[in-house]
Amino acid sequence: MDAKEKIHQTITDNPVVLYMKGTKQFPQCGFSNRAAQILKACAVDFVDVNVLADAETVPALREYADWPTIPVLYIKGEFIGGCDIMTEMYQAGELQQKLAGLAKH
Repeated sequence: MDAKEKIHQTITDNPVVLYMKGTKQFPQCGFSNRAAQILKACAVDFVDVNVLADAETVPALREYADWPTIPVLYIKGEFIGGCDIMTEMYQAGELQQKLAGLAKH
């Protein structure tokens, strides 16, 4: 399975996926940290994929998502965007609506 197939399978198999630098417990950059904190504030479980763990992930993700920066968020297989878009959506209440029904119990 190549890196793009792995990305497709990950976002298909999991309702919320954040591709980030580091992990949700130990983010490796400020933008990844902010993105993870936003998802935590929305009280949803999410799969974190550390793009630093595999050199093939970043170029494959950029091609797959057609998005130049990390982090990258997918909800129910839909590309959402990066940290700035997540922040704007969160502040407007749109992200919470997209995540409705996926909250932790």
